[in-house]
Amino acid sequence: MTSADKGDVDSRAPLVVLEGVNKFFGDMQVLTDINLQVQPGEVIIVIGPSGSGKSTLCRCINRLETITSGRILFDGRPLPAEGKPLAKLRSNVGMVFQNFNLFAHKTILDNVTLGPIKVRRIAKQQAETRARELLERVGIASQADKLPAQLSGGQQQRAAIARALAMDPKLMLFDEPTSALDPEMINEVLEVMVGLAESGMTMVVVTHEMGFARRAASRVVFMDKGQIVEEAPPDQFFTAPRSERAKDFLSKILTH
Repeated sequence: MTSADKGDVDSRAPLVVLEGVNKFFGDMQVLTDINLQVQPGEVIIVIGPSGSGKSTLCRCINRLETITSGRILFDGRPLPAEGKPLAKLRSNVGMVFQNFNLFAHKTILDNVTLGPIKVRRIAKQQAETRARELLERVGIASQADKLPAQLSGGQQQRAAIARALAMDPKLMLFDEPTSALDPEMINEVLEVMVGLAESGMTMVVVTHEMGFARRAASRVVFMDKGQIVEEAPPDQFFTAPRSERAKDFLSKILTH
């Protein structure tokens, strides 16, 4: 993304706004006073140590987790609590999890077409044509008629990305999408995600893949103990982090 493009992005209303968001699980506070904006076309990479609240933050954006206080706006509106408005929100927010979450008894093609047919009411033939285009885009068109168990982990995750894209979402959330994969499969998934980022998809990605963060991020958000400690463009964050906590984190992970 060029600086001119980024300027264009910033001139529009943010797609996601988190204001003073707090989240408790029982007595344990997992998010503390989170303030964050995501502009259309931005790729926000969320990093930090395990247990820092990254995945909870991601899951709150499409209300898989409810927040304790504060507010979250999506496309200018507060997140709906339930019912049809919440279903509509979720249809506009694609989510890719660690463990694929494909329907085991359905073919890859059926997995990808299910949402568009059931939720968007798209005709089956049209949905299948679009699904095959997306499977081609993620590099697994030849696997369309197989069941998930017949695919490698990397192929299953790429199918999960195609399934999310089939709903034509405004935002894609990725919760550690490569953490369950064998090392040789990680790059094939990250390459698909880089392509998405370059195409202008708005993305929030929780990941431990620092090379991907350097390459694809508009901004890196560093979390620790449920708080956003620092946020900066990747060049700045990785070469000159401002906080001691980020310096310590990077010194441990970038030397291995």
